[in-house]
Amino acid sequence: MQSESHGDHDTAMTDPKMAAFMEKDMRNRFLRSLLLTFPIIAYSAIFTDFLGVKLPAPISHNWLLFLLTTPVVFKFGSIFITGAYQALKNKTLNMMVLIATGVLAAYIFSVIITLFVGGETFFDAAAMLVTFVLFGHWMEMKSRRGTSDALRALFDLVPPQARVLRDGKEVLVPTAEVQIGDLIILKPGDQVPVDGEITEGETAINESLVTGESLPVNKKPGDEVIGGSINQSGSVIFKATKVGSDTALAHIVQLVETAQNSKAPGQRIADKAAQYLVVLAIGSGLITFGAWYFLAGESLFMALMFAVSAIVIACPDALGLATPTAVAVGTGLGAKHNILIKDAATLEQASKIQVVVLDKTGTLTEGKPTVKGFELTENVDQLLEKITVKRPPKTAACDYINGVILSIEEKSHHPLAEAIVQYLHEQKASKYPVEKLTDVAGKGIQAEVDGHTVLIGTQKFMEEGSVIHCADLDTLADTWKGQAWSVSYIAIDQHQVALIGIVDSVKPSAAATVAALQRLQITPVMMTGDNKQTAQAIAKQVGISEVLAEVLPQDKAGYIKKLQDEGKFVAMVGDGVNDAPALAQADIGIAIGAGTDVAIETANIVLMRSDVVDVLRAIKLSKATVRKMKENLAWASVYNVLAIPIAAGVFYPSFGITLRPEFAALLMSLSSIIVSINAVLLKRIEKQLLTI
Repeated sequence: MQSESHGDHDTAMTDPKMAAFMEKDMRNRFLRSLLLTFPIIAYSAIFTDFLGVKLPAPISHNWLLFLLTTPVVFKFGSIFITGAYQALKNKTLNMMVLIATGVLAAYIFSVIITLFVGGETFFDAAAMLVTFVLFGHWMEMKSRRGTSDALRALFDLVPPQARVLRDGKEVLVPTAEVQIGDLIILKPGDQVPVDGEITEGETAINESLVTGESLPVNKKPGDEVIGGSINQSGSVIFKATKVGSDTALAHIVQLVETAQNSKAPGQRIADKAAQYLVVLAIGSGLITFGAWYFLAGESLFMALMFAVSAIVIACPDALGLATPTAVAVGTGLGAKHNILIKDAATLEQASKIQVVVLDKTGTLTEGKPTVKGFELTENVDQLLEKITVKRPPKTAACDYINGVILSIEEKSHHPLAEAIVQYLHEQKASKYPVEKLTDVAGKGIQAEVDGHTVLIGTQKFMEEGSVIHCADLDTLADTWKGQAWSVSYIAIDQHQVALIGIVDSVKPSAAATVAALQRLQITPVMMTGDNKQTAQAIAKQVGISEVLAEVLPQDKAGYIKKLQDEGKFVAMVGDGVNDAPALAQADIGIAIGAGTDVAIETANIVLMRSDVVDVLRAIKLSKATVRKMKENLAWASVYNVLAIPIAAGVFYPSFGITLRPEFAALLMSLSSIIVSINAVLLKRIEKQLLTI
């Protein structure tokens, strides 16, 4: 049960303007209530008994206290009374009911004494209760709003206006009025207002605040730009492709908002406990009153004092705040470091991870493969003649094969294909008509060129196609694989004609991240569609002993399921479309870097940077947040268990210990403040997140 003292404040905490407004409103209520509470205390029995001096007053002390206390209760404390009314109307018992019960019991009792009996009143208790609770909730809101710094920074990334081309003229329009298809001008230093695609010019754009990429990214026509990034050098024109709530920045903000307003599994337990505690508090108040007044024969004043104190101090506010404050701080801290956690349940459960399955390409490696070796079979001219390949006049065998490979690979979107295409473009290879192209996922590509069947892909793909191997190329392939190179085989009409060696460098932080995961007793597993030799070589470089190689995209989820069937709590880390089923199958799916939309939608955690170390940071953040949740829940539970007997006067007969309602309110508020401060202390792990 989160704090209801400010109605819908919790759902508004991630809206910076609304959060600031509500915090200011709570602060003003507290300060005005405090202003009236000072004279109430000065004219109360507490002050008189302590100093032994009764201050002069123009009217009787009780009537003066009545006039001063009434606005405190019904104006500044109205949120508690209306909150209690709404709760009872909805047939629920919550913290509002407890506070309103305590305040109104003290106030109404005092009014009756003032009007009909005369004697000591509880006006001071009612006023102090309202003031202390207002202070506690102001501090709570202040601490929780502090967790949204990263989110407010994201809001501020969007410029208020955009330079739009309308009828050939540059016009400044509000960013909210930019439409899909509008042409927008970016000058050096401008912030990008919406997502789009560059149509004219070249520039370098700083995307660090959105993606975490530290270096400016060069952009040319056809490249995408992200709303909120900063144009650093050239002037460009781009076409708006996503506006408003559809932009990448808006999705990031929405993710953080959703996470901060969601409930962790532990919170549901706390909510249930808090509901029972409300019943316990009201019940203990009634029992306390009956025991002291009817059984012990104490005065109405003493019996009511113990009863109101018991109700007030049992308020489960701290229990209700125990996990939401930790979740708010944890998700906000994650967002600050480009770790987007979709909900509180994920934040909590990530601490349970036992196995992390890491996709190789783009996760452990840079995901930017380059061709390092290209080798043709011996006597390639005779081989082409043997299989009756008709080359254009004066075209060397090497040039012809290059052109055939380029023509086919241009139609593939595989990262290795992109590397091969770039290499062959640099070789100025020609192109030939391609027919009957079939892309076999995880294996390679088959097509026809000039009536000849061409296979490009893995060794297994060649074996399935009954390709006649070349012993020298096979030996070279083994050498390359031992050096952690990926190898593409090329065959024409079932004869191997060429071999391409491709290198994808291991990320600098990969080995250290793997070692750190192992120190946390988490088992790293590498999964890849690459051949076993290359996979083992990469695994050796980063320190991974468990390797799943030659895994087809459609089989990845099956391997995750197998690990889960062994009783392991599994996280999957990937960045591509073919990783989406595995991300969905895993207990925790983690999309890394500029992953595809499908991967991001499927994942529970989105790492905006392409740095594998953020996997470690997400787990460390989860463990630290769960630790704070447990500390807060332990404190809140023990506090309530110990405080109720003291407030109910259990120790009064033997030790003369009493706890007036106003001091019970102070202790209750301090408990909530301690929980909030403890959650905010989670920020102290920020340095740990930055180190491996």
